[in-house]
Amino acid sequence: MTVYYTREHEWLRVDGDVAVVGITAHAANELGELVFAEARDPGTTVEQGDSVAVVESVKAASDIYAPVTGDVLAFNDALGDDAALVNRDPEGEGWIVRMTIADASQLEGLMDRATYTALVG
Repeated sequence: MTVYYTREHEWLRVDGDVAVVGITAHAANELGELVFAEARDPGTTVEQGDSVAVVESVKAASDIYAPVTGDVLAFNDALGDDAALVNRDPEGEGWIVRMTIADASQLEGLMDRATYTALVG
């Protein structure tokens, strides 16, 4: 599976025409311990750059933006009981939403890990 990153600190793991989306370790560290997370309802169509979810920490609330256009398939229900799972495993079990990829060409505008790592330095 290929992983892409956005300038807004989301990651996107691609498996065929489905993507799993979350926030990077850098973003999770900056936000602090998350206390709440919710996403758009399954079946909702989002455009690239639209808010697909929101997370809240003791410090701030932050929108999570759709890295690509597609339909929301699922929210990570584990976050409903334990939003801090994102802090403990941001690029694994702490994923936020699964969504379809309507236009695979949008992936070309995203970053690979090396480019993202250089961005956050």
